[in-house]
Amino acid sequence: MKKGLVLEGGAMRGIYTAGVLDVFMEHNLTFDGVIGVSAGAIHGCSFVSKQHGRSIRYYLKYMRDPRFMSFRSLLTTGDLVGTQFCYHDIPERLDVFDYETFAKSKTEFYVVATNLLTGRAEYVRLDDMKDISWMQASASMPLVSHPVQIGGKKYLDGGVADSIPIQAFRRMGYEKNIVVLTRPEGYRKKPSRMNAVKIVYKQYPAFVRAMQNRYRRYNRTLEEIEELEKQGEILVLRPSKDLGIGRMEKRPEKVKALYKLGREDAKAKIVEIQRFLGQERRDQDGSI
Repeated sequence: MKKGLVLEGGAMRGIYTAGVLDVFMEHNLTFDGVIGVSAGAIHGCSFVSKQHGRSIRYYLKYMRDPRFMSFRSLLTTGDLVGTQFCYHDIPERLDVFDYETFAKSKTEFYVVATNLLTGRAEYVRLDDMKDISWMQASASMPLVSHPVQIGGKKYLDGGVADSIPIQAFRRMGYEKNIVVLTRPEGYRKKPSRMNAVKIVYKQYPAFVRAMQNRYRRYNRTLEEIEELEKQGEILVLRPSKDLGIGRMEKRPEKVKALYKLGREDAKAKIVEIQRFLGQERRDQDGSI
């Protein structure tokens, strides 16, 4: 039975996921496949490359740098998230990504991006992280990012079409899944104003419809997740409390607190997680 790890996005809220994944690494938990959306993909790839602590390290060091994610970057480049800085300078020079370990990993790694023309999610397996285009596409938020062109097609944030790709992963054959969410229990997404979306993406009516239906699809997925959780088919980790952190959080103390919460929540359920995965004896000290 293939074991999968499904990682929701959420921009800066994704640092919760980084805390969870660092605890998973400390306990040597392994998966046959990992699928991430936006920030989930960004933190998930460091899990596959086995770089413990990398996410929180470079977030705290660079998150206030205007080249990282800022309205200055948006005004000067058209992208809220700095393409050169985040997708090249950091992984290639400043906090080097372990491309070799990632490439040699037996864990299949997938990212989700939304096709502007069809308005549908595409699930892409990545074997080589040196081509960063799919990662960038998955994390490129509408209205504040240029579409990423790949193979003559344009893509944006995977969360538009499939924020939590649990059903997609199940269809791929991953039958035993852990899902990491970045919103606390009981959260439901509300509809957003679509005026700007209709204007900016008027050439892509399918994408506009996907944006309009995003909250419905997201809430329906949460209901499906809750049912699967009750049936014991999946195990879910979600923030045990709401720390009030937004998508563009810049306060180091808030980011540290959310990372710490991810660690605490993972530790609190670690025995349950190990049993669910059938990996009870994989702690570093050999204990159960």
